[in-house]
Amino acid sequence: MTHEWERAVVAGDAEAVRELLLEGIDPDAPNDHGQTALMLAAHHGHTAIVDLLVLARAALDIAAKHNLTALMLAIIAGHEDIARALVRAGAGLGAQGSGAPGFAGKTARELADERGMHALVGEMTARRPG
Repeated sequence: MTHEWERAVVAGDAEAVRELLLEGIDPDAPNDHGQTALMLAAHHGHTAIVDLLVLARAALDIAAKHNLTALMLAIIAGHEDIARALVRAGAGLGAQGSGAPGFAGKTARELADERGMHALVGEMTARRPG
């Protein structure tokens, strides 16, 4: 992931992200920590960028440190609206966190339940793991 790309995503600069996508940047290129743009946008709460990346067909289920996906990072950070958008876009529900206390062995559904995101848990339960 280029520094320009990562900086635009983390800063929430949707216009710069849109331009870089049009220039052909790989939306799934990882940064030095193995995180993709979707993971960063989901964790930082940048809904417009998550939407752009989903439209650009960014991979929804890549996992990085502690086997956390963009969906799981959105939940951990408290961004229920982004988590809901990722579930509706087809993000997988079967991944389990690893290593870190509080994440090890837990799915996105379990993380959401622990955080009181009951409507999101209901959507996940209706969809089944995948």
